Amino acid sequence: MTTDTLERAAIDTIRFLSVDMVQQANSGHPGLPLGAAPIAYVLWTKFLKHHPENPRWIDRDRFVLSAGHGSALLYSLLHLTGYDLSLDDLRQFRQWASKTPGHPERGHTPGVETTTGPLGQGMANVVGMAMAEAQLAARYNRAGHTVVDHYTYAIVSDGDLMEGVASEAASLAGHLKLGKLICLYDDNRVTLAAGTDITFTEDRAARFKAYGWHVQALADGNDTAAVARAIRRARRRKDRPSLILARTHIGYGSPLQDTCKAHGSPLGAGNVAATKKRLGWPVEPPFLVPEDVLARFREAVAKGRRAESTWQRRWDGYAKAYPALASELRHAFDGTLPPGWDADVPVFPADAKGLATRVAAGKVLSAIAPKLPAISGGSADLDPSTHTAMAGLGVFSPGNEPDGRSVAGEIWSYAGRNLHFGVREHAMGAIANGMAAHGGFIPYTATFMVFSDYMRPPMRLAALMGLRVIHVFTHDSIAVGEDGPTHQPVEQLAGLRSVPGLNVIRPGDANETAVAWQVAIETADRPTAIILSRQNVPTLDRNVFASAGGLRRGAYVLLDAPGGAPELILIGTGAETDLVVQAVQKLQAEGIRARAVSMPCWELFAAQDHAYRESVLPPGVRRRLAIEAGVRQGWERWVGDEGAGIGVDRYGASAPGETVLARYGFTVDNVVARAKALLA
Repeated sequence: MTTDTLERAAIDTIRFLSVDMVQQANSGHPGLPLGAAPIAYVLWTKFLKHHPENPRWIDRDRFVLSAGHGSALLYSLLHLTGYDLSLDDLRQFRQWASKTPGHPERGHTPGVETTTGPLGQGMANVVGMAMAEAQLAARYNRAGHTVVDHYTYAIVSDGDLMEGVASEAASLAGHLKLGKLICLYDDNRVTLAAGTDITFTEDRAARFKAYGWHVQALADGNDTAAVARAIRRARRRKDRPSLILARTHIGYGSPLQDTCKAHGSPLGAGNVAATKKRLGWPVEPPFLVPEDVLARFREAVAKGRRAESTWQRRWDGYAKAYPALASELRHAFDGTLPPGWDADVPVFPADAKGLATRVAAGKVLSAIAPKLPAISGGSADLDPSTHTAMAGLGVFSPGNEPDGRSVAGEIWSYAGRNLHFGVREHAMGAIANGMAAHGGFIPYTATFMVFSDYMRPPMRLAALMGLRVIHVFTHDSIAVGEDGPTHQPVEQLAGLRSVPGLNVIRPGDANETAVAWQVAIETADRPTAIILSRQNVPTLDRNVFASAGGLRRGAYVLLDAPGGAPELILIGTGAETDLVVQAVQKLQAEGIRARAVSMPCWELFAAQDHAYRESVLPPGVRRRLAIEAGVRQGWERWVGDEGAGIGVDRYGASAPGETVLARYGFTVDNVVARAKALLA
């Protein structure tokens, strides 16, 4: 074939592998692959730096199909360029236990960088990936020794750009001048239900220019030369992220072209045949890959070997010149923790007045961060309240302030580890996922507990991917006080616990908080939410009560009943743990054999062996009372059908926190009375 003919055949191979996958599965989205195949072909064959034999090479370019419903496009590219994804895998598209699920899943299919499909999430993820590249390059590259130098690319759709999370993330990306982020917009102007003209008529180019992006518009997404020129121009603009609007046609070449019917259903056998005939492709056999086309795509393997080999030589020189930095960076990408990272974690002395667990958490983070360079994060404009700023570690920013001075003693540059997300909770969660998926980071986020609802989609995806992302949620109950019910979380704790694969830890005092941070950092295969109080809580005397290390097992006996087996168990979490302690001490003074149990993390406790769980909550002790300032939903699992709970099953109220707590029954006298009622 001539070059032009071979290119056309290569593009049509992507198209029809995708169409055949969807048709055989009788499920999927053929429209996007038919329309976007040319822009994907140009990116993957002319620009993308990757190594199919080593999908986790540190300095590869990252590619994300944010429009994850078009997964057949990505699977076609992965197979053709030589990843461990066979034609048989493509034939098993959307089938049980296949490597080609309906939407791309990180960790499931080689070459998939992040799980996408919920629209907008992938676009926010790539902002996180670009931030990760910029921070690592600034922190670790040295003159003559460049070991971090790659681009982040995405294909995004109309639906992605409609989602609010994409707007939040794009706004921040423009502000941060992330020049190595390039998004190719599959501008086909059709969504699942209709054309975009019924809901989405704004000037998208002007919108992204206003965000501070470099914007180009291509009249014809099939013009591969124009696509290549646009990507080259975007790569030259190091001072801002780029959006390339490529006018495409959903379902290109099919009888359903430019209609919503091409979006999310198989074309049908007749339309598949008609499309192939129209584009000059053999109707049979399905899953056709011409040998010369495969050879063209498989050039990616040799190119990848050369690129990684060249990088490896640079790395070897770097490791020799800067062994400490090289070791540090390797630890970060391997996900291992450097020796001594927790050496300075504070141990808090007993204190009846105590301190808020949010304050204790800030002290713990400040002790850990200097010894754990992978930690990077921040809050949604709430650092003074969440106590999550890391002093002396800089602020992630394109550069110093205009006058050239540091700000409030912190250097502002891409090397800074403190991230300012602005009031953008949804994007914050998705950006943190992107940083974790990129590698080299243990990212954390912070906001008030009531706003965790804004972050549910990315937290769910982090759990689905098994990403080590830490979410700090402060102001955890009706004790928030005067701000009233809009800012007092009630149902959020139960909602977080409902997410499979998310550890939710609500520590009861400063020392439990220290252990909570350690557990979150050590847990490499899932995200963690740490739930913290606004108000002071007593720091328990661990000479009297069991070690806070019991938090590692999710629940533990804090204070046992004297003189034999307990007849009553009181269970508390968070700030209510001290309430449990006081009530148990009062009950014991009255001769009642009561046990106090701290249960900061249901998920960790559920993971313990049967014997341990029964040692904490003996099955023969059926009188159990749980005390927690949130909805009681879920507690029946732990208190059983003869137990009870003191919780908050209605919204809060505006008043001083201690007043609200008392009005809602969180007093020692009420807990004691409710406990005695169980024994009656």
